[in-house]
Amino acid sequence: MAYEHIKIDREGPVTVVTLNRPDVMNALHAPAHFELHEAFDAFAADPDQWVAIVTGAGERAFSAGNDLKHQASGGGMGLPPSGFAGLTQRFDLNKPLIAAVNGVAMGGGFEIALACDLIIAADTATFALPEPRVGLAALAGGLHRLPRQIGLKAAMGMILTGRRVAAAEGQALGFVNDVVPAADLMDAARRWAAQICELSPMSIRASKEAVFKGLDEPSLEAAMAGQMRYPATAAMLRSEDFKEGPRAFAEKRKPNWQGR
Repeated sequence: MAYEHIKIDREGPVTVVTLNRPDVMNALHAPAHFELHEAFDAFAADPDQWVAIVTGAGERAFSAGNDLKHQASGGGMGLPPSGFAGLTQRFDLNKPLIAAVNGVAMGGGFEIALACDLIIAADTATFALPEPRVGLAALAGGLHRLPRQIGLKAAMGMILTGRRVAAAEGQALGFVNDVVPAADLMDAARRWAAQICELSPMSIRASKEAVFKGLDEPSLEAAMAGQMRYPATAAMLRSEDFKEGPRAFAEKRKPNWQGR
């Protein structure tokens, strides 16, 4: 499908989603949100796509968040049910997402990255939730995901000041997984994706689902008891991959994962 505001590339089992509005620092408006909703729906439904990388076009920005100029000019602010960028309220996606942050990740742009499972950042990247500077609040998940990912005090230090955090500090705080030179960013993101793709996609989906559903359980005991009921765990246990892994180990060969 042809898109106007995003670009989709499929590299084997890896889908690369590029926010493609570099003239406005990849800020997003309603048409872009709905395109991303469709693209991530397609990724979720495609059994041959195992991992997605999300990045921004150009060198300046991953995403500057909400397109405030579009909003100020009377443009609509509609969002799909999956939320900002088709991601921030997509709670049922058990395939891994990697944010390759190539520059500014502000407001909604940072919230997109926080909605991903891994953040790989260029050494030039910066992150912030500056919405209060323009009379808004980070209501696309930033106020909830950031404290859960780095702890309350560190998160409040960013939220209550709107300050910019460089990639290296983001790694020290714990929300960035890897910092690399800007020229190496996509190669690094692809290496992380390739490492994930070496593993059974059924196992990866079961693992991701168990982590996130388990965090909502009232105790460790409840999380461990509940994990056998999760859909991705059940799918893993009846999959071809569940049979292939032990067989390949016994035969001393590389597994041939099917993702089904």
